[in-house]
Amino acid sequence: MTLMKYALAPLAALLLMSAHAAAQVAGALPFSSENGQLTLETLGQRLTLPAPDWVEDASSVEALSEVVSTRFLEESGQSHLEIYPRGEGEAFWSTLYGARISNQASMSLAEFRSVVINVYARSCQPETVALFQLEPDEGDQLPPVGYVCGAYLDSFADFAGQGEVMVMGFYKSEAGLGMVYQEWRGDAFDPSTPSSWPVPAAVVEAQMARLATEVTLTLAD
Repeated sequence: MTLMKYALAPLAALLLMSAHAAAQVAGALPFSSENGQLTLETLGQRLTLPAPDWVEDASSVEALSEVVSTRFLEESGQSHLEIYPRGEGEAFWSTLYGARISNQASMSLAEFRSVVINVYARSCQPETVALFQLEPDEGDQLPPVGYVCGAYLDSFADFAGQGEVMVMGFYKSEAGLGMVYQEWRGDAFDPSTPSSWPVPAAVVEAQMARLATEVTLTLAD
């Protein structure tokens, strides 16, 4: 896939800003949980997604609250949810599960995907970026995308010497757009050698399959 740039600065700016802003918002879990599925209602939309893969008991919010911590922000037509293993957070995490919801219903999923990928790629050394899909695009149905950053830019001092692997699924409702993603971070690595990644390739593929089949974005009641 070729990285594409669109004249969508307001959305890109919100994507860049929200991770910082979300770290300032904490409290009760912002979603409900039933039968291992999480439901988040925001911006007139309902996002249903599988529980984090490190959670053994997702039968209730009470059970989840014992093993996860969250950050949630809804602002300027954008919502951002982050879920961490309990004991980890914005500055120190080995894996991060999250979702972004936008009310920009006029944008296509392909445009949204390109904006998101370009935002994340800005933090990575260009020669270490790799993208992959397990299936081709089919019209408006986009398969999950894998993103590999073998080493962050030196300007990201807090993450010097580290890199990440990320999977992203993209979804559209009548009211807007959404993405669900998971990131794994570790020491810098060779993106062309999966055995050096901070997560086994089999885990990446399994999570991509979950994002393809277990996520829905619809209008809220």
